[in-house]
Amino acid sequence: MRQYTIKEIITFSGIGLHSGTNVNVRIMPSAENTGIVFIRKDVAGSPRIKAEAGNVIATNYATTLGVKGVKVSTVEHLLAAFYGLGIDNAVVELDGPEVPVLDGSAAHFIEMLEGAGLKAQHALKTYLVIKKPIKVSEGDKYVLIQPSADMDFSIDYSIDFAHPFVARQSFSSQFSRDIFKDEVASARTFGFLNEVEALRANGLARGGSLNNAVVISDTRILNEGGLRYPDEFVRHKVLDMMGDISLAGMPIIGCISAHRSGHALNFKLVQQILRKRDCWEVSDSLEREESKRFFIEDGAPALA
Repeated sequence: MRQYTIKEIITFSGIGLHSGTNVNVRIMPSAENTGIVFIRKDVAGSPRIKAEAGNVIATNYATTLGVKGVKVSTVEHLLAAFYGLGIDNAVVELDGPEVPVLDGSAAHFIEMLEGAGLKAQHALKTYLVIKKPIKVSEGDKYVLIQPSADMDFSIDYSIDFAHPFVARQSFSSQFSRDIFKDEVASARTFGFLNEVEALRANGLARGGSLNNAVVISDTRILNEGGLRYPDEFVRHKVLDMMGDISLAGMPIIGCISAHRSGHALNFKLVQQILRKRDCWEVSDSLEREESKRFFIEDGAPALA
């Protein structure tokens, strides 16, 4: 499986979910082995911020990357789109502090990336293959990653909210590009109406609206048309997870089980993985059956 970038430049603009700032974005092809790199064009010197664990500076309500005082926030939905399509290398230029939220999911990112086309590169992908279990927890919240007997990537995720419109939900699947696109990518971020004022008082959710988030009151879903999936809430948590674990720097082969996790705990898992070097190995030649879901499908890379 070779590394991939995109064929054509993508441009778009939109509002930041938390900053409320309108941001212009350009996504460009990049050389092999460079990873995903954000560039703040509005800052002197156009500083570069690589999407990797060492550059994570905040995980409250979103994942934020930063270098030397310059940051880019709410990166998780775009990173999930790259990860879900198997895109290894790209440059993301933006003229503001936050990736636009668009509709609150990864669906528009997927559409634009596939529209630009995916280009195979000469270098091989390297995979982080889990060999021993690793677990992080906080109270009853936890994330566990274990080896995969099928050399696959899978997530089993559950949530439990004290609200009748969310309550207990679970989602479990082995992943392919098509499963990611059809079952996860369109799930939108969500929030509770009674928390909006407090979030905005703390500099958050200033760009949030019914156009880019599912909003839940005490008695109903406020969005016209309701939910995209009956269990859209847990599916969005899976989407966030995929964006966050991409910060490990390599596609992961393993089985994740999570309960009530969020960005902070997701990142703690990434940190533990990178610290526990004896629990995984790197491979660039995974032995799999031709029918396995992680190889090239219809001329484009599947999730790896």
